[in-house]
Amino acid sequence: MQSRIGKILALAGGLAAVTLLAASVVRAQSAEVAGEYECTQALVAGKAVPCKAAPLSLKTDGRFELQGREGEYLVNGSWVVLNGTMLKSRAKIEAGHKIVFRFYNKKGLCELIYERRVAELGKTNLG
Repeated sequence: MQSRIGKILALAGGLAAVTLLAASVVRAQSAEVAGEYECTQALVAGKAVPCKAAPLSLKTDGRFELQGREGEYLVNGSWVVLNGTMLKSRAKIEAGHKIVFRFYNKKGLCELIYERRVAELGKTNLG
């Protein structure tokens, strides 16, 4: 009986360690994508249109802000998953500090391409 309890406790301890490790990996990945993003391109049914979408802010503490809506985000592989009370979505992380939202509306496939803004001493550059 005691060896069975010992095995259960060892298993529980192992699961706790894996959970803590996974949480630290997600936080580290969140820090890699954290920053201010602006919509640089919008495609509707394959045609470029002016992008009027609000800026996206991914904070280092795992929170996001988009058009006054707030919530939490997490990085799951090559995806950013936004989870807020008013907004739930996911976007693909692409090379060049880009985050791409893809969805369908009545006009077809839409893509909003956000690029991270880098601000230094009053200058704003995309990159």
